[in-house]
Amino acid sequence: MSNRAQVQHFFDENTNTFSYVVADPQTNRCAIIDSVLDYDAASATTQTKHADLIIHYIQENSLSVEWILETHVHADHLTASQYLKQVLGGKIAMSHNIKIVQEAFSAIYNFDVKYFNSHQSFDYLFADHEAFKIGELNAYNIPTPGHTPACLSYVVGDDAVFVGDTLFMPDYGTARCDFPKGSAAVLFDSVQKIYQLAPEMRVFLCHDYLPENRSKYCCESSVHAQKQQNIHIHVDTKKEDFVTMRTQRDANLAMPKLILPAIQINMDAGIFPEPEGNGIRYLKIPFNHFKSTN
Repeated sequence: MSNRAQVQHFFDENTNTFSYVVADPQTNRCAIIDSVLDYDAASATTQTKHADLIIHYIQENSLSVEWILETHVHADHLTASQYLKQVLGGKIAMSHNIKIVQEAFSAIYNFDVKYFNSHQSFDYLFADHEAFKIGELNAYNIPTPGHTPACLSYVVGDDAVFVGDTLFMPDYGTARCDFPKGSAAVLFDSVQKIYQLAPEMRVFLCHDYLPENRSKYCCESSVHAQKQQNIHIHVDTKKEDFVTMRTQRDANLAMPKLILPAIQINMDAGIFPEPEGNGIRYLKIPFNHFKSTN
């Protein structure tokens, strides 16, 4: 029996994010990875246009959703996981290390961390290296922290790994590591885990930012291509050189435009804040907390 995943990507150019539907063609069961909820920062309003494309694809192909997977707590877009679950079902899941992210950002937002300790909004938290199924497809996770402490890469079937923000296309490099509890040294070690996979393994990325020497957005690479061509971390890259490069580069990066609304929604599995007495929901903004490079 084939253990090859059927993969369909969806691209949101506003946030440069790739989402995926990963299906078992034998059973028509599937997982959604790294969904996007459309968010207009100026008006603080959401739409579901991007998520609706995923819903349409799943319904048109008679797929059944088992999992709604997050590779990490995203800082550049809001997850559509709750909306997708409401329409399609499935369990919202990510790393058990989400608790580290929730604790770190609860301090920044002045949230009561006891809320997350006593009421975990994710349906399922994976242990490190835990195996699971998508239909009859074998799958497991690889903990790949560094960008955040709760980053996971998902290996699905015989030849597909979904790496979140750990790696970009080889001509763009690697993820930043300057968020709370991030670490360039840890990211280097995480990438080595991916590089131990089979050379022909398909590597599916969460973002592409289209460098000047390329005219087309890309979502897929391979372990071999990354090891040989990644401009930040290839087979000959020394750890200390990578840490120096990544640290210097991160010091000059602007904060992601949607980080402040995104983190507080995404670390609570996409759940919106409760309405206040006037019926309006409110997000919190930590004023003058994060350094600006602008």
